Amino acid sequence: MYADEKILIGCNENTCVSLLPKLANRHGLIAGATGTGKTITLKTLAESFSDLGVPVFLADMKGDISGLAKIGSETEKIKANVDKYRLAEKGFKYQAYSVEFWDLFGQKGLPVRVTLSEMGPTLLAKILNLSEAQTGVLNIVFRVADNNSLPIIDLKDLKAMINHVVENKAQYESEYGAIAEKSANTILRSLITLEDQGGNDFFFEPALDLNDFIRVDENGKGIINILDAQKLSLSPELYSTFLLWMLSELFENLPEVGDMDKPKFVFFFDEAHLLFDDRSAEFGKKIEQIVRLIRSKGVGLYFISQSPADIPDDILAQLGNRVQHALHAYTPKDQKAVKVAAETFRPNPEFNTEDVISELGIGQALVSVLDENGVPGIVEKVDIVPPQSYIGAIDDAMREELINLSELKPKYFEPVDPESAYELLLNKIESDSNLESEVVPETKEAIEEAIEQNQESQVEEAPAQEAPQEKPAFGLGDIIGTVMGGSQPAKGKRAKKSETQKMAERAASQAANTVAREVTKGIMRGIFGQMK
Repeated sequence: MYADEKILIGCNENTCVSLLPKLANRHGLIAGATGTGKTITLKTLAESFSDLGVPVFLADMKGDISGLAKIGSETEKIKANVDKYRLAEKGFKYQAYSVEFWDLFGQKGLPVRVTLSEMGPTLLAKILNLSEAQTGVLNIVFRVADNNSLPIIDLKDLKAMINHVVENKAQYESEYGAIAEKSANTILRSLITLEDQGGNDFFFEPALDLNDFIRVDENGKGIINILDAQKLSLSPELYSTFLLWMLSELFENLPEVGDMDKPKFVFFFDEAHLLFDDRSAEFGKKIEQIVRLIRSKGVGLYFISQSPADIPDDILAQLGNRVQHALHAYTPKDQKAVKVAAETFRPNPEFNTEDVISELGIGQALVSVLDENGVPGIVEKVDIVPPQSYIGAIDDAMREELINLSELKPKYFEPVDPESAYELLLNKIESDSNLESEVVPETKEAIEEAIEQNQESQVEEAPAQEAPQEKPAFGLGDIIGTVMGGSQPAKGKRAKKSETQKMAERAASQAANTVAREVTKGIMRGIFGQMK
């Protein structure tokens, strides 16, 4: 809670521990085993920053953080702590907070969308778990798109670009280097998995404007942005990469503000170990740079994980404000984690930190914050101040009502599919076909007649020794497949296109209300995936 112009975290019989707002952007850590009270601490801090007028972003992994939107209710345990530490005199009162619900899948919040161009090939390669060689091909695809003004907005754009680059690799390899078709095919297969995880919903427009996270309500309180991550947590690479993208965007786009009386924005990163699992040296350097420098943009980062050992040392050293809940030393690995946690605190002569960590009860924690001079304070064992909002999840009806009342709903709720690489490449194919043909069959019957005539022509021109085939050697699907980088005529048997073939190609690629256009849509859907 926010009291006496400080963020009150917890109290014991002798003292209370409060965080100075001007040092809140020196980052922090909330650690502890499952079920020890990390979520309560997270909610208490989020409420305090909101009361201070600081917008907050956090991920809701289990759904229970949504209770921030509902007025809290008294329980026996809460009442005991409120009375024991005279919190009512300090301003404690049950209340609800202004929240904005977000969801990458658009199911339990406003849709969060990002374009692939904004995400970039490096972060996308992390999501897809690509090798170095595959990442190289992905980089080439993005570079070709940039150099040819072909925006990659969504997954169908990327698929179209990959097929285009592979089909025309002889043109591009002299400038960009070798383009391995095997790597390109691996990327395409990985994109199928990403689609299954909801990638078609996430990579789209309108893209998220992070300035919409940095808002206050009509009373001057910071809005708490809650990302529903119950489904997202099942795709850890997508979750961690999205949050890393957010950090990168904040770092790159927010202006330098220097030291402030309070943060401009506070970002809580739950399940923080996901950010550092299997990280490459490049990613490690990027994350360390962001953590070190983003505080000059007025942003405070708070990592949440089970153990300080989950956080790399170069990152851990920059987290000045720490809340450590209980850790259990059941195994040698656990014992090492407890030792690491104890060593991160400035010792208190009244107790042994390493021993106390294993003895903490639910809702208790060891807390150390930076003092006026930026020096870590002596660690204190405290009872965490209870949240003033509801402990638990709100029901779906209340969530839906809040989403419908959001002033941002008109901006983000409906998807927009602008002209991008996919459409531009199709237009180019259509334009090229128009230049080659003079007569266009406009009906299904005309197309079929043209194909039949073409087949008869091929039979007449075929060498006598070739065996007759049961199916047409070159149909409409083959025409489109060849144009778009799909199937090719067999090596050594590539036939020169007749004028009839060209007419069929043009008719099949036009997008309107004729039967021919509907046939084309079905074929393109098979090549590039889901159509708009």
